[in-house]
Amino acid sequence: MFDKILIANRGEIALRILRACKELGISTVAVHSTADADAMHVRLADESVCIGPPPSKDSYLNIPALLAACEITGADAVHPGYGFLSENARFAEILEEHNLRFIGPKSEHIRLMGDKIEAKRTAKKLGIPVVPGSDGGVGPEDDAMAIAREIGFPVLIKAAAGGGGRGMKVAQTEADLITAIQTAGSEAKSAFGDASVYMEKYLSRPRHIEIQVLGDGRGGAIHLGERDCSLQRRHQKVWEEGPSPVLDAAARAKIGGTCARAMQEMKYLGAGTVEFLYEDNEFYFIEMNTRIQVEHPVTEMITGIDLVLEQIRVAAGGDLPCRQDEITISGHAIECRVNAENPVTFRPSPGKITQYHPPGGLGVRIDSAVYQGYVIPPYYDSLVGKLIVHGKTRGECLMRLRRALDEMVVDGIETTLPLFRNLVREPGIIDGDYHIHWLEQYLAASEPAK
Repeated sequence: MFDKILIANRGEIALRILRACKELGISTVAVHSTADADAMHVRLADESVCIGPPPSKDSYLNIPALLAACEITGADAVHPGYGFLSENARFAEILEEHNLRFIGPKSEHIRLMGDKIEAKRTAKKLGIPVVPGSDGGVGPEDDAMAIAREIGFPVLIKAAAGGGGRGMKVAQTEADLITAIQTAGSEAKSAFGDASVYMEKYLSRPRHIEIQVLGDGRGGAIHLGERDCSLQRRHQKVWEEGPSPVLDAAARAKIGGTCARAMQEMKYLGAGTVEFLYEDNEFYFIEMNTRIQVEHPVTEMITGIDLVLEQIRVAAGGDLPCRQDEITISGHAIECRVNAENPVTFRPSPGKITQYHPPGGLGVRIDSAVYQGYVIPPYYDSLVGKLIVHGKTRGECLMRLRRALDEMVVDGIETTLPLFRNLVREPGIIDGDYHIHWLEQYLAASEPAK
């Protein structure tokens, strides 16, 4: 096991990793920018190192500064959390070159799955069902029209590198295609430094369902069921739940088993998520995230397995926590991402939290690093915290979530709490009858008339 882990992140995920380390008896090092000097993970870690000014490129993305922090403190491993350098294959390689363990997948798997075109090809080879689309990149000079006609309109143009909805455009008709390719390529170049795009069939009302996997790097791998992440705004997840309201045990076992076998063949190491679109009882691979997910607590609540702790164990050469047949799905869990944003315009709302009261009670969990008097800085993502609720049934979970949302207080800044208080009472949500376009359609219909 590791002696000391440097946590190369901030906010709630840094605090989440710190807690897992404490339970394992591992010393912790927090790194922080000057803007995060008073952050909770900095206060609670055994040691802390300032690695630069507020901009991410000068601090949390500053690899030389992170290496120096490891050397100064004697850390022997680095946990990257999510975001920042968590899916940077070169960072993983540099750590290995300096005899430091990267708590995550092997660099070749990060690199492979980071290229969406190669990831899709690999998934297909491993027997994972994929969305009909181009075999590789497409451009205005290619025979894109022939490919689109074969797939059938509408089609989706997507960036080969990156994610988060950037470099993604829908072409409804042949007249839209070239413009969509050019626009998506331009956005991808600006966001990721790579203008490569590819084409997929655009599904009209799919669910976004992802399978959580865990591998030991030696050919052992298991899946821990699915999360339904269909409530999204601009391709950003807002509400996640598990198990999905639309999957039965047979469908779960089939797609989960497919993913676990693929990870076994890859000799995948650590936690990962295989993401799908699901429509008309068919799964279509879209990407794989080679890191811990923001929504991982949903899986923890329904399986009882500490995913971050298990990430650390397998990275240190340990075994998987259990066999596949020992995993059971118990009850239902829902996570709401509470952001420091206006609940109507989604404009960021950084500032000082003047009052803070997290909800409590049976089955209620808060993953957050904020406190009363904490200042949400304007330099990073706007996540205040994650409210996760568990119940014996989905109905009980929704009932408990309504109570927890009404109890939660975050004053001094605007948050998305009012949006969730409305959503949890919507018939479509209560019935589980929604898809990846549902939330944007709901928000558009809710806009006041101009």
